[in-house]
Amino acid sequence: MTHRFSGHDPGEGKDTGGVPWEGRTLTGTGFDGDTGEADARLAHLLAEADPDPVALVEAVSGARLIVPVVAVPGEIDDSSGIPADATSDMASVTLVAPDGQRALPAFTSTAALSTWDAGARPVPVTAQRAALAAVQEGCDVIPLDLAAPPGPAAYTLRPSMVWALAMGRAWAPAHSDEHVAAAVSAAVSDESDVAAHRLEPGPEHALQVCLNLRPGLTADQVRALVTRVGERIATDGEARARIDALAFRLQAG
Repeated sequence: MTHRFSGHDPGEGKDTGGVPWEGRTLTGTGFDGDTGEADARLAHLLAEADPDPVALVEAVSGARLIVPVVAVPGEIDDSSGIPADATSDMASVTLVAPDGQRALPAFTSTAALSTWDAGARPVPVTAQRAALAAVQEGCDVIPLDLAAPPGPAAYTLRPSMVWALAMGRAWAPAHSDEHVAAAVSAAVSDESDVAAHRLEPGPEHALQVCLNLRPGLTADQVRALVTRVGERIATDGEARARIDALAFRLQAG
């Protein structure tokens, strides 16, 4: 069996690549004085039964988060006839729900992380870095402070929240987001059968687009109109990233 760093002696003054330690400057992580405790404001909001989402995302944006890193099998030693891990690597954790939704878990404190997995290594990061990692890993959501499996999260940051954190901007619900409002207005502007429209909060955090339609439209005409409007909204990538789900409510008028 060959070890990855066999023959390396740190006492010789060089790293595994042969580069001398002498003359190097070690810089801090930005969390040198971190005690591992949760941000007080964020912890207070997470303790509420139904925290205000705007206030919560704002608190998250200014807090230090902890992402877990765990050991994964590397080289395999089968010299004894029984395969066993000879080495291991460290990797960030991503979770996949039964419906295929991917998640990057994050924690507000080392205590919360230990409750979930005592063997995970805590890596402190800014909320923006955690969100950027989620986007890069194709994760839709960030569950905060997951309980021990199969426990729930204290709060799950939705896709629009993750995107806002990654972009370093304030988050707003889609129905009160100015960019979304402009995108919807553009999507209905060429529809002569839409007399008026407005945005409302919908079920399951969806944006509900209320359309007042000209009387007398057939069911097929209505379906085609709604499809066109939905597709136009979807072509605006920034608007799509700010909308967790889209629903329509139709009425004559």
